[in-house]
Amino acid sequence: MNFIELLLLAAIWGASFLFLRIAAPEFGPFALIALRVGIAALVLAPVLRSAVARSQCHSKAWPLFVVGVSNSAIPFGLFAYSTLYVNAGIDSILNATTPIWAALIAALWFRQVMNRGQICGLMLGLAGVLVLVWDTIGAGVAGIPLAIAAALLATVCYGFAVNYSKRHLAGVKPLVVAFGSQFFASVVLLPPALLFWPQQHIAPSIWVCVAALGVVCTGFAYILYFRLIERAGAAYAASVTFLIPIFGLVWGAFFLNEKVTPTMLAGCAITLLGTALASGKLSGLLAARRKAKSALSNHP
Repeated sequence: MNFIELLLLAAIWGASFLFLRIAAPEFGPFALIALRVGIAALVLAPVLRSAVARSQCHSKAWPLFVVGVSNSAIPFGLFAYSTLYVNAGIDSILNATTPIWAALIAALWFRQVMNRGQICGLMLGLAGVLVLVWDTIGAGVAGIPLAIAAALLATVCYGFAVNYSKRHLAGVKPLVVAFGSQFFASVVLLPPALLFWPQQHIAPSIWVCVAALGVVCTGFAYILYFRLIERAGAAYAASVTFLIPIFGLVWGAFFLNEKVTPTMLAGCAITLLGTALASGKLSGLLAARRKAKSALSNHP
C-alpha cells in the first residue's frame, strides 16, 4: 500500500510540470502560482479546526512565512517561468537536484561535514545537469539558458527551505507547515498576481489545469506526502524525488509530444545517481543490504 501511494505521489508531482507547461503561457507565472497556492491553502484549511494547529500557526507565523516564500512562492514561480521555455520532462529532472542543494546548504550553513561520497555525489549531480541541458542550451533558442537557471535556483530555494524548516519548525505539525506555507505564499503573491493578471480570455481546459495544480498537485499531494511520512518514515517518503522525473518525462512525452533523447536519459541517470550519493540515500541502501546479508549468513 505504501509503495502504491509513493507511485501515486510521484505521478502527481510529475504531472505538476505538465500542468505548469500548459497553463503558464496563458496566466503568466505570478497569477498562475498565486492561484495554485491559494487553492492549496483552501484545501488544507481544515487543519485549523484543531486548537493546537491554530496555536502553532500563530506562534510560528514568521518561520511559516519564510518557508512559504522559500518553499512555494519563489520556487513555484521560477518553475512556472522555466516551463515557458523548457520541456516539462527536463524541469522535472532538474527538480530532482533538490537534495544536492539541501546537502550543500547544510554543510555551508549548519557546518555539517560532507563525507567523500556526498562530495562525489554533488559533483556527479552537477555533471548530470550539464549533460541534461547540453543539447537544449546548444540549440541557441533565446530564453532557454535563463529558464534553466531559474529552475536550478528554484531547487536551491527548496534546499534552503528544508534546512530552515529543520531548525525553526521542529515539532510543528506537518500539515500546519503545509497550510501555513501555502497561506503566506498566497499573501506574498497576491499583489503581483493582481498587477499581472491576464487580460485575455482563459479557456476552461486551462482552468482545469489550474485547479489540478492547486487541489491535486499541491493540497492533496501534501496530505499524501505527510501520510507517507507517518506510515513509512521520512526517508521512504523522500525517495519520491527519484521517481518524479520518470513521470515528468512520461507525461510530457505522452500529452505534449515532448522529445525524450538518449542525452536526456543519460543526464537524468547521472543526476539521480549524484542526488542519491549527495543525500546519503545510496549509502543507506547499501548499508541496509549489507545488514540484511549479514543477518542471513548468521541465520542457523
